[in-house]
Amino acid sequence: MSPSPYKYYIINKPFNMVSQFVSPDDVGLLGDLDFEFPEGIHAIGRLDNHSEGLLILTTNKRVTKLLFESKTPHERTYLVMVRHRMTQETLEKLRTGVTIIVKGGVDYTTPPCDVQIVDMPEGLFEGNFKMRPEIPHTWLTITLTEGKFHQVRKMVFAVSHRCIRLIRISIEDLLLGDLQPGCVKEIEETEFFKLLKINNWQLSTLAN
Repeated sequence: MSPSPYKYYIINKPFNMVSQFVSPDDVGLLGDLDFEFPEGIHAIGRLDNHSEGLLILTTNKRVTKLLFESKTPHERTYLVMVRHRMTQETLEKLRTGVTIIVKGGVDYTTPPCDVQIVDMPEGLFEGNFKMRPEIPHTWLTITLTEGKFHQVRKMVFAVSHRCIRLIRISIEDLLLGDLQPGCVKEIEETEFFKLLKINNWQLSTLAN
């Protein structure tokens, strides 16, 4: 079997960096990372400027269809810091579904999802991110199989909490792990698709 012509990477996207190599705005770019990416690289499953964590980059342009445009759902888990203490009652609202406004100003009720209150993670406050420890807050993990525009932020806002920090920590079994902000890790193709739970039938559609 000949080696794959494609490359696959994950990065820990830092705060205040867009998921692009070019932008008209004065923001951090993927090209600012200390890594020489191959020609044709692009990000899939983008994170916005103020979100952090697991971001996939690949030269295989068809992967986006398998992960984020197919009928097969893929789980994404986010570590979320919200302002103020969250009650169990509010937690249950998030789990069962809340109404948010999506594209076109349309009301949308989110499907049931997994939401857990977790302990404050260690080692996440280095760098240029500023927080005020005197203000009460809650850390959550939220696992979704969809990704409406700013969905997590809108969900916590719908239950009267403000999202302070949002970090994607996994897509299926592909984990951010201990990869530090701004760092890059290359993933071999077979392992990449295995961790993302993309099966052989789905892969065959890439050739069509």
